[in-house]
Amino acid sequence: MDWNKLLSTKRLGMEGWESSNKSEDRTQFQRDYDRIIFSSPFRRMQNKTQVFPLPEHIFVHNRLTHSLEVASVGRSLGSLLSEKLVSEHLNNPFISELGTIVSTSCLAHDLGNPPFGHSGEAAISNFFTKGAGQEFQTKLLAGEWKDFTCFDGNANAFRLLTHQFNGKRPGGFALTYATLAGIVKYPYESVLAKKPKFGFFQSEKDDYKKIAAELEIISQPVNSESFVRHPLVYLVEAADDICYQIMDLEDAFKLGILSFGQTKELYLGFYDADSDKKTLTNIENTLLKVADRNEQISYLRAGVIGKLIYECIRIYEENQQDILEGNFAGSLIGSLQKKQAEAMNTVKDISYSDIYAHRSVVEIEIAGYKIIGTLLEEFVGAIMNPKDMYSKKILSLLPQQYKVESDSVYLKIQSIVDFVSGMTDIFALDLYRKINGISLPGVV
Repeated sequence: MDWNKLLSTKRLGMEGWESSNKSEDRTQFQRDYDRIIFSSPFRRMQNKTQVFPLPEHIFVHNRLTHSLEVASVGRSLGSLLSEKLVSEHLNNPFISELGTIVSTSCLAHDLGNPPFGHSGEAAISNFFTKGAGQEFQTKLLAGEWKDFTCFDGNANAFRLLTHQFNGKRPGGFALTYATLAGIVKYPYESVLAKKPKFGFFQSEKDDYKKIAAELEIISQPVNSESFVRHPLVYLVEAADDICYQIMDLEDAFKLGILSFGQTKELYLGFYDADSDKKTLTNIENTLLKVADRNEQISYLRAGVIGKLIYECIRIYEENQQDILEGNFAGSLIGSLQKKQAEAMNTVKDISYSDIYAHRSVVEIEIAGYKIIGTLLEEFVGAIMNPKDMYSKKILSLLPQQYKVESDSVYLKIQSIVDFVSGMTDIFALDLYRKINGISLPGVV
């Protein structure tokens, strides 16, 4: 693949548009960033669970703060790669903007995730595989059915950014091709997925293929409908992996799930006693100057993130030819050196045994299954039987942008999935209570 093709500023839905202003104050990629920041779906992430329930008194990460932190790490990764490519005399005016492109893709990477944390995706899939949604299998094509039974937040983010919802403009957010390609971690449709992860629904398949053709993204040799990743996807993924694993430790410490000693040991595990001897001495000296244990953990966390950023760029540099040729398998984090790899695996083990299995996390996941399943049953049932009196009342609650004028079962169901997956935790819970008669407007 060629950087001169990969960094196209062409916008989806605005392919024929050309700026008449030659002295613009923002580049096209900076405009992408701003469109995400000022969007309603981005703001709604502040009330979507990341891992832990959103408590009243102790701050933990939600989808919004997680995305901002991933964008910060992504900007560093992109900027470092940009410096390396410029030093190699790569003559492309957009190379200097890799930090902005990666940061923007990072901002958008979780926009498609439903409420109630990681169980939200599973709850939607469960409705179709084990719930009332099973009845629609015979009414859908294989790819359409798998879009729902293996519902994926990554594919939903691409849809949210590109789909022309009712009353909206063509191209959705009308982002540049480069930014859109940067969020697609799994560039193939659901029927080609070997695990329940894929990059785009049947409804957006043609949009991705158009972007891939413009950027000259390579097709997989075994199937021309499956593509290799845009090179910047590896940096977006690395930024997400770093923040996801490392930040959860800090949250677990603040909530009392992990002790100070446990958390400190996990962070220090990323350093080698010999090669990082000077760094470890500096860390201990700094910790002696800081009495607040929350601040000590934050300092340790920041150091690990910095170390992993440089490790990931080193790995990218070593494999950049394979990446451009579409031959690099796995992820940057998955290619860490032995010491960092062992430390990351230890963090993952602790996360699954002590953090993600914590009672508070499990409780909100269970609630998510019940709430999402009920909302889907009510609204999907209504849109399939729109003439029923009760259905009419339910559908009156559906925002205009999600209403479809189509006989397609796939598109009807998809409009409801769009609505439910876009909800915040609080809105979903409130609507669930009202539909079930647990609470009423104006009644306490």
